[in-house]
Amino acid sequence: MSSSVLACELMNQGILALVSSTGCASASAIQSLTDAMHIPHLFIQRSSDRSPRTACRFNPSPGGQRYTLAARPPVKLNQVMLSLVQELAWKKFIIFYDMEYDIRGLQSFLDQTSREGVDVALQRVERNISQVFADLFTTMKTEELNRYRDTLRRAILLLSPTTAHSFILQAVETNLASKDSHWVFVNEEISDGEILELTHSALGRMTVIRQIFPQWRDASSRCVRQSHRISSLLCDPQEGYLQNLQVSNLYLYDSVLMLANAFYRKLEDRKWHSMASLNCIKKSTKPWNGGWSMLETIQKGNISGMTGLMDFKDSGSNSHVYFEILGSSFSETFGKDIKRLATWDSEHGLNGSLKESRIENGMQGVTVKVVTLLEDPFVMVAENILGQPKRYKGFSIDVLDALAKSLGFKYDIYQVTDSKYGSQLPNGSWNGMIGDLINKKADVAVSALTITPERESVVDFSKRYLDYSVGILLRKPVERLDMFSLLAPFEPSVWACVAASIPVVGVLIFLLNRLHPTAPLSYDVSKLICFVLFVCSGGDGVIGSVALRIVMGSWWLFTLIVCSSYTANLAAYLTVSRMDHHIRTFQDLSHQMELDYGTVRDSAVYDYFRNKGTNPMEQDTAFAELWRTISRNEGRDFSVSSPSEGIRKVTKTPYAFLWDMAVLEYAALTDDDCSVTVSGGSGSSKGYGIALQHGSPYRDLFSQRILELQERGDLDVLKQKWWPRTGRCALSLSGAHSGAPPVGRSLKLHSFTGVFCILAAGLLLACIVAALEAWWRSYNCRADSPKEDREVNLEQVHRRINSLLDDDLPHKQLPGPALDISPQVTQMPSHPHSCSPDRTDTRTRTLNKEQMRTMTEMCCTV
Repeated sequence: MSSSVLACELMNQGILALVSSTGCASASAIQSLTDAMHIPHLFIQRSSDRSPRTACRFNPSPGGQRYTLAARPPVKLNQVMLSLVQELAWKKFIIFYDMEYDIRGLQSFLDQTSREGVDVALQRVERNISQVFADLFTTMKTEELNRYRDTLRRAILLLSPTTAHSFILQAVETNLASKDSHWVFVNEEISDGEILELTHSALGRMTVIRQIFPQWRDASSRCVRQSHRISSLLCDPQEGYLQNLQVSNLYLYDSVLMLANAFYRKLEDRKWHSMASLNCIKKSTKPWNGGWSMLETIQKGNISGMTGLMDFKDSGSNSHVYFEILGSSFSETFGKDIKRLATWDSEHGLNGSLKESRIENGMQGVTVKVVTLLEDPFVMVAENILGQPKRYKGFSIDVLDALAKSLGFKYDIYQVTDSKYGSQLPNGSWNGMIGDLINKKADVAVSALTITPERESVVDFSKRYLDYSVGILLRKPVERLDMFSLLAPFEPSVWACVAASIPVVGVLIFLLNRLHPTAPLSYDVSKLICFVLFVCSGGDGVIGSVALRIVMGSWWLFTLIVCSSYTANLAAYLTVSRMDHHIRTFQDLSHQMELDYGTVRDSAVYDYFRNKGTNPMEQDTAFAELWRTISRNEGRDFSVSSPSEGIRKVTKTPYAFLWDMAVLEYAALTDDDCSVTVSGGSGSSKGYGIALQHGSPYRDLFSQRILELQERGDLDVLKQKWWPRTGRCALSLSGAHSGAPPVGRSLKLHSFTGVFCILAAGLLLACIVAALEAWWRSYNCRADSPKEDREVNLEQVHRRINSLLDDDLPHKQLPGPALDISPQVTQMPSHPHSCSPDRTDTRTRTLNKEQMRTMTEMCCTV
């Protein structure tokens, strides 16, 4: 059943639009039918037997209203081949094409090469390839075969992958292919496995041109299309299924997605039309009146699908098409190292270099042009001499100098004009250093340039020479002056309870001691014992009763626990107070409200947070909050225009700057006031590399020398030079960035100010109490003793008492032990209100009643 008959049956059932994937002949018939019935038609051209496509030629539409839209972009192979021939500077070559290939598709290419004076030969390849080569040897003489062999040195193969493989094998077996030959295979559809077969079969250099589709920036969003998820078999490159699908099937999927998007917008606008139920066989059938409205809705929309961006703004055709050019340099081991040499798109043309490069003896005598961007400490301006070229220094410059010394090249360096690293603009072009490489203004780009998938799709990168992570630059918190910080381990209520427990326990000890029959203690002595035990000091052995011992043991256990808890809490408090900042991670930053934060607009870090924050598969909601703040008002509210502006903003205002960790570390190490610190720094698979033009022959040499510098430890020496771990300012890092164990920090004087204040208050109180006691004693003495008694010489009193005792004691023996009241050791009991100094000894404090009465009598006699 023909395609047009199937289309008629679908119209009878009722349709809104038609999607077809056929060859040019069937498409022409369907186009005539849909134009007549006003049915929107999305056409995907399918090549026959996987031969290269040629443009389809449709019939003129009646009334000029064409309802067929080309979902698969028009054939651009002629433009790609012309760019390749011009880049390789070919002046003579041959084109082999399939029997199914429409030679009329080469007309524009042949006209252009003819105007440029290029000699192009054409030859059709029959299905029986072995017979073709056999006929060559039977019909050609030896001289003709040699000339034909020379013609085969440069050839373009417009063949299917299967036919091309057979053709190459026959050419090698018949010795018509040479080691210095260069063949270019051109076909939009060829798998990775088929490319390997072709390149391994070829004897010389092999270049492959095929269509590609832009990779999604974030791996987790590759399986999300227009807010719905598709099978990972179709979207995940690691599954390997996507590469095996025909290009026409991918465009078929996106065409259905395009129609679904148009139908959804129709429903939103409430301009829905009833489905067309048409009988295309009857001549009286009128076209669908809603066809043109539906066609306009489809043309105004666009989607991002499996094939990239799809729209029909270019005269009813999808114009977005990309090609990649694969191959390897000329060598004996060709075919074992296949890489992308360049890319091509309809807007920018060829991006990369296809010229053959034979690099021997390093890069001796080569002068490369280097573009750079100032970024401390990667690239900085050195001290310049007036009239001399500007000189630079920095970590990246040291790496470049090491490579130049090892490879033997020289370089001329200049600063990029727009002060940008390089990002893709809305029109598809690139700015910054990446743009200079694409436009071939420079050969090499050196600075704090990170390797990203987007940049690597348009330029080449060397191996990374420094790991990359994103950090947070913060101003160090101002240390608050707390005079009583040593009291912080306990709350005021705990201190109040501890202070109240001392007199309470003192009263209990006093009462229990009074109940004990021996040696009762005064209340002030009981209280003193409690305090002595509380500060973990020893005491006199004055405890007699069991109850008193239980109280003292309980009190001792209590004081032990309180002192131990205070010591442990004090250590923990001082440790926490030494932490640099309460913001340690991106999550902490997103949860706080005190600090504004941002990064550099249109930078790799800006794209990093955009990808993380807008990714529906991201589980960490902190990145969504970070992105909302960073991108507010298109990044104008909190983000900055340059790294130096962000660092300066941190030092002046409450602000957190998100940027490359290496740059932030250097800023913290070299800050004049040592007022900033760094946090964050989560691990990343990215790194800093040297960018080169796409297809540059120097990439492998640079990568090899960088690996050698890493193995010898030279890069570690350079890192230590620019990021010293010991210096005027210390880094406060966490995690993997904390290379050395934390160093203790001594307590400052203001931490002990409160303790000294308490000591001073105690000393002052003691002086006041001592003064009051002295006044009280002097007051009692004046009140109880006559004036002349206060003037009696104490020494005379002592002699008088001793003389009386000498006279009286022989006649009357006093009971009890002998009483010695010599001036050296006075045994008179002390009283807090006595006028004489307290000279009693604790060993003679306990006197019996008889001795006390005798002492009283003698004092009265005096």
